[in-house]
Amino acid sequence: MSNILAIVGRPNVGKSTLFNRLTETRKAIVDDMSGVTRDRHYGPGEWIGKNFTVIDTGGDVAHSEDIFEAAIREQVKLAIDEATVLIFLVDVITGITDLDDEIAGLLRKANKPVYVVANKVDNNQLIPDASVFYQFGLGDPLCISSISGSGTGELLDKIVEHFEEIDEVANQLPRYAFLGRPNVGKSSIINSLIGKERNIVTPVAGTTRDSIHIHYNQFGHEFMLIDTAGLRKKTKVKENIEFYSVMRSIKALEQADVCILMIDATEGFESQDLNIFSLIEKNRKGIVILVNKWDLVEKDHKTTKEFEEQIREKTAPFSDIPIVFTSAVTKQRIFKAIETAAEVYKNRSKKIPTSKLNDVMLEIIDQYPPPGIKGKYVKIKYVTQLPGIAPTFAFFCNLPQYIREPYKRFLENKLREQFDFSGVPIQIYFRQK
Repeated sequence: MSNILAIVGRPNVGKSTLFNRLTETRKAIVDDMSGVTRDRHYGPGEWIGKNFTVIDTGGDVAHSEDIFEAAIREQVKLAIDEATVLIFLVDVITGITDLDDEIAGLLRKANKPVYVVANKVDNNQLIPDASVFYQFGLGDPLCISSISGSGTGELLDKIVEHFEEIDEVANQLPRYAFLGRPNVGKSSIINSLIGKERNIVTPVAGTTRDSIHIHYNQFGHEFMLIDTAGLRKKTKVKENIEFYSVMRSIKALEQADVCILMIDATEGFESQDLNIFSLIEKNRKGIVILVNKWDLVEKDHKTTKEFEEQIREKTAPFSDIPIVFTSAVTKQRIFKAIETAAEVYKNRSKKIPTSKLNDVMLEIIDQYPPPGIKGKYVKIKYVTQLPGIAPTFAFFCNLPQYIREPYKRFLENKLREQFDFSGVPIQIYFRQK
């Protein structure tokens, strides 16, 4: 079950401000001018222990008014298809416009939970003005101010009732998802892996709206393949394809143990790839980077090393991600990608005995202790691995508040060196002894 919350509405109703509020970031640019959001924004949110992904669907796609409105309608349709819950954001000061009516018409046909949210209710005198939104026929309007945050808690209380806990423990077989921008070759790689022996590939429960799960069992490897390929040509509008592929990626990512991020060798590691990479890392999934179309690149003895260095520079400080160079056309090294994913899966589920962890790490800490701050010296006495799906470590010390980010990175790198966590995000906590 994927928990996706999409914010829909016409331009300049405050979608980006609400997005920033729900994700506790300042990722989306906010301006009084309408249509500032050109890129799709997506980020993780959390409320009373439930995690979800928030999507801001705003976007000025073209200068022409007709095309602009058509693009907004297309965004709403995509959000209806993919989201678990929809927020229909309207402006209490402006009231109802023709475009609001049109969006409401699309949402009435959707078989999804929709909340009409009246924004810019900055004082109680404006609350009666929200009653005009009853005429949408989408239930009681909820009043909020996305700038001050008033009303957002009550809104989230209602929304998270529709979300489920994402149960990662339920899956016995490893789950690998192929992610990436459109046209990087996900379909080709999957077809090459499956081959002609389709009798050992069985689609497991999943609807056409959701990611397709394929049971792969050949050449000594058995796993679930989460297939997001072939589902991106929803529309001819390029920006909307990008938006659709991101929503697909989020769904596949939540269900996977290891994400195989495919990039196009002819285009390099682009900003959209970095967005997907960051989302994989935040969700603490295993990562393998697969560079496809390697047969199309002119090569000499330095090309591979230079390409790897460019990727590592962009993914820093996460320095030990496996990178595999492949070609779906020539089938070069496609099984190496699966073998690497299997290694990353093992690394992700690795449990280090506490005694071994203390023997190794405390000796390193003795040699390189945390730097003193304001005459205070941190003494780390004990380290243990916390229970959980992904590797998480707790260091017990006298003054956890004085540990700085560079030293935290140092410990993370030493854990990677000593115990081989390549391709796996690590979390470190410092606790009072």
